[in-house]
Amino acid sequence: YPTWKRTLTRRAREAQMKRFCKAQAIQRRLEEIEVTFRELEQQGIKLEKLLRDEEGSPADQKTQWMNQLLYLVQKKNSLMSEESDLMIAVQELKLEEQQWQLDQKLRSYMNKEESLKTPEDRVAEQEILVQLLEVVNKHNVLIHIQEEKRLSEL
Repeated sequence: YPTWKRTLTRRAREAQMKRFCKAQAIQRRLEEIEVTFRELEQQGIKLEKLLRDEEGSPADQKTQWMNQLLYLVQKKNSLMSEESDLMIAVQELKLEEQQWQLDQKLRSYMNKEESLKTPEDRVAEQEILVQLLEVVNKHNVLIHIQEEKRLSEL
């Protein structure tokens, strides 16, 4: 094994571990968001009941409850936006992993001597290139979605 091959292998493993750790962090955050959604929903239900049931309450109390309810809605919208960003990040990680796998396959074909390649090898190499192009296009679509989202939030 030449040094450069070991270096490439090590870097590939490091990148794969990085993607794995990032995926775990995203999963944890998505679970936290889900719990927070449930909590916000419970608080919202309580506030709605208070607003409906307390007809004789002072106006300031109703205003305070209404403001709390609006705050909960705003917080929920913020969490939904974050959840959307995380789902896009998950898709990006999947595409990165898919691209890495296709790169590995492509390298194996490209490292083969041209004179030793069978017609099937050449066809497989072309198919991998097409798949790689599809992955890159999907990644571009995700970037475009993120950019549109960012611009709409501004």
